[in-house]
Amino acid sequence: MARTEISTMGEFGLIKHLTKDLKPLQPSTKKAVGDDCAVMSFGAKRVLMTTDMLLEGIHFNLEYVPLKHLGYKAAVVNFSDIYAMNGTPTQITVGLGISKRFSVEDIEALYDGIKLACERYNVDLVGGDTCASMTGLTISITCLGVANEKDIVYRNGAKINDLICVSGNLGTAYMGLQLLERERLANAEQPDFAGKEYLLERQLKPEARRDILESLRKAGVKPTAMMDVSDGLSSELLHICSQSNVGCCIYEDKLPIDYEAAALAEEMNLNIVTCALNGGEDYELLFTCSLDDYEKLIPVEDLYIIGHITKPEYGCNLIGRNGEELPLKAQGWNAFEN
Repeated sequence: MARTEISTMGEFGLIKHLTKDLKPLQPSTKKAVGDDCAVMSFGAKRVLMTTDMLLEGIHFNLEYVPLKHLGYKAAVVNFSDIYAMNGTPTQITVGLGISKRFSVEDIEALYDGIKLACERYNVDLVGGDTCASMTGLTISITCLGVANEKDIVYRNGAKINDLICVSGNLGTAYMGLQLLERERLANAEQPDFAGKEYLLERQLKPEARRDILESLRKAGVKPTAMMDVSDGLSSELLHICSQSNVGCCIYEDKLPIDYEAAALAEEMNLNIVTCALNGGEDYELLFTCSLDDYEKLIPVEDLYIIGHITKPEYGCNLIGRNGEELPLKAQGWNAFEN
C-alpha cells in the first residue's frame, strides 16, 4: 500500500482530505468543518464551537513560557476563534495530558491563567478531562459561544471591491518568539529583554480582539468575511480568497508594523515584512467589508485598511513599496513540516 507523508499535505490539506466526504446527519448542524468555528442551531440563537490543542515541544517551550501565561494564552486563542465568527464566547472545557514531572502546584499555576482569562472575557469553565502523558504537557480546550444567525460572519463572504482590514499590528508575536529563542540559546543568566516587553507580551499573553467587534458594531459595520490571524496574514487571507472565490491585493506600505518589532528584526537580520505576512500568533482580526463602509471605518481605533478584494483571475498579490507585484504564499506555521 502506498504511503503518503503528512508533511506533503500540511495541516489544512490533511483536514480537507479527512473530512471531504463528511455530510451533516443532524439538522442542527449548520456549518461543519472549514471555518473558525462549527455552527449549530438549538433554538433562536446559533451555537458556535471551536477546539484547539497545544503540545509541549511543538507549540510551547516551558524553558521560557510561564505556566500561568500558558494557561491564559490557551484559553484566549479559543475565544479569538469565536470572535472571528462575530460571536460571543460563553463556556470552555479543558482537557490536560500531564506527565509525572509536573506537580499539583504547576497545574494550579496553569489553571490560574485559564481562570484569569475566563474572568476577563466573561466565560465559564464548565468541565474537562485529565489523563497521564508520557510526552510532557498537552492542553486541549473546547470553547462554545453564541451568536444571532444574522450576525455570523464566515470566511466565504468576501466580494469584489471589498476593503481588506486588519486590527492591531502584525509580526510582533513572532518577533517576541525570536527574542525568547535567542536568549534561550545564549544561555544568558540575565536575558536581555530591556525595552522589548511589548514583544514578549504579544507572544506570551495575547489578547482576543473583542474591542474591535464592539467598535464595528457601534459604527454600524458588519464584515463580509472574517478570520483571526493565528497562522499568518498570508495564510488567512488566502483561506478567505479561496473560500470566497476571489482574488486580493494588499499593499506593503499599509501593513501595520510595530516599531519595536521592526527594530529587532533589523538587529536579527530578518525581513519584518516577511515576518508580518507569515509570523502568526498575532490573533488580530482580519476581515473584509463593503467599500460603502469606508467612512465608518476611519474613526475605528487600531484598525487598518491594507488592500481590497479583486476578481479571482487577478490572483492574490502584495504590492511592494516600489509598485512591484508579488504573489502571496502561505508560508506560516505548519507543524507537520517540523
